[in-house]
Amino acid sequence: MSEHGLAAYIIPSADPHQSEYVADHWKSRTWISGFTGSAATVVVTAETTGLWTDSRYYIQAEAQLKDSGFTLFKAGMPDVPEFVDWLNTNLPVGSKVGFDGRLFSTAQVRRMAKQFKAKKIELVSNLDLIQAIWLGRPALPQTPIFEHAVNLAGATRQDKLAKVRQKMGSTDFYFVSTLDDVAWLFNLRGSDVECNPTFYAFAMVGKDAAWLFIENAKLPEDIKQALNEDGILVKPYAGIDDFLKGIPEGISVQIDQNSINNQHHSALKPSCIKEGDNIVAELKAIKNVTEIAHLKETMARDASALVRIFRWLEAEIRKRPVPEAEVAEQLRTFRSELPNYFGDSFDAIVGYNSNGAIVHYRPEHGTCAHIEPHGMLLLDSGGQYLDGTTDITRTIALSEPTTEQMTDFTLVLKGVIALTMAYFPKGTNGIQLDTLARSPIWQGHINFGHGVGHGVGFFLNVHEGPQGFSPLASSPRAVKSMEPGMLTSNEPGIYKVGKYGIRTENLILCVEDKETEFGQFYRFETLTLFPIDLVLVNKGMLTEAECQWVNDYHDECYEKISPYLAEEEKAWLRQKCGKL
Repeated sequence: MSEHGLAAYIIPSADPHQSEYVADHWKSRTWISGFTGSAATVVVTAETTGLWTDSRYYIQAEAQLKDSGFTLFKAGMPDVPEFVDWLNTNLPVGSKVGFDGRLFSTAQVRRMAKQFKAKKIELVSNLDLIQAIWLGRPALPQTPIFEHAVNLAGATRQDKLAKVRQKMGSTDFYFVSTLDDVAWLFNLRGSDVECNPTFYAFAMVGKDAAWLFIENAKLPEDIKQALNEDGILVKPYAGIDDFLKGIPEGISVQIDQNSINNQHHSALKPSCIKEGDNIVAELKAIKNVTEIAHLKETMARDASALVRIFRWLEAEIRKRPVPEAEVAEQLRTFRSELPNYFGDSFDAIVGYNSNGAIVHYRPEHGTCAHIEPHGMLLLDSGGQYLDGTTDITRTIALSEPTTEQMTDFTLVLKGVIALTMAYFPKGTNGIQLDTLARSPIWQGHINFGHGVGHGVGFFLNVHEGPQGFSPLASSPRAVKSMEPGMLTSNEPGIYKVGKYGIRTENLILCVEDKETEFGQFYRFETLTLFPIDLVLVNKGMLTEAECQWVNDYHDECYEKISPYLAEEEKAWLRQKCGKL
């Protein structure tokens, strides 16, 4: 920093593709801070080293940063400035702030530049100060990619490219930089990023040809030949910079400012740039009939692993305290025995009692709690299968619950049901729908710090845009209208630090309802299957319609999960699928 005259250096959590989860090579923020949560930003100045993270990670960050010399800034708290505001306050006029432009989107850099303008703070965006000091930095992954079969994907590469070209209109090129979008577009998958079956690559779509920029070692010869036959040319991963720089004046390139990294944006000639939406993300979010059919079967099959883990846990805690981390491992084992299993869709959150209040808690042997037959357990987990991605949370009682626990659990359940049972007109967005699930919890004068839900991919990222349920108008996902075919999580919660956490999560599919004189109406269909723990339900707080929803849902759970179970497992499930 001193050599470059920098007053501050910013280290985000991203990679050059703006990924949420990144390969070890790009975990610079984790390496320098020791904080392992998926979302945070580090700012280094001569006097202060700070880490900003949101409410999902407050408790985890406090523990991991203890005695580290890092100052924790709890983003979103009323008295905590965002890192840009903090820099504006603490840096002299005319200071230089540096960062690696590959790790920030153009939109992010523009926002920073606008915020820094009044103090004439200069942004230096071409500095990777980590590479020289991170000794033994992991190399980029070289694992081969593989085809995602058309009978699973429901559309060929040619079909998808044709839809993209239709959306491009008269534009010459469309640049694709996000990993899940590249994977979906070409019906390819990989294992470069933990939990997401993606691979490091860029893509460019032209009117008559397309290009895939990928490390040659990752590309089996048969796939390379198939791509060439489909009019897709393969180029080296590192060749994308020169390709962008070489696009001549007069050729238009559509980019999404929220996904293209700042270095690549700078490589394009300004006259070539045509800003627009992320075409692939919009197409990918609408699951086709083949994907939906597979998802329904996958959800039932995945639920059989949940039956086995909860039965196993019930038996084990009668004999011994069970480490939270062991539950995560055993659940992974049960899932791995199922057809088409590929891996976890994220690290399982196994939160016993007070650990359940840590929204993104990851148990580790040696430090995790041991589960005993009292209190509550929150289990949030998911699987990646060739025929779908799952994400489910259930909170269960391990002993007779308190009145407070039952009240809180039932408020959360009412929130889940309220969103699930909603009818809403075309054009309704994520901010409006978020409120439906949050409102019953507000009635208890309680709130929670995360959005109600996120989009979910098909054998892709468990967190997917462009849609989502969020109270934040600044969130692009919150202002996106819900459309038929979108798969989104429904996961309100209540978290009481030092006591417990409660969350119930299902994946819901937006479907058409009916058209009236007031326009087209939509509703949601619940795809996730697993019973609600009725021991925690205060029936007196539920309406007749809410009770009927639970009863009907439990009937559906038994009907669809039981074919995957042995007789003793069916008996257990039948008992859990009780009626209110």
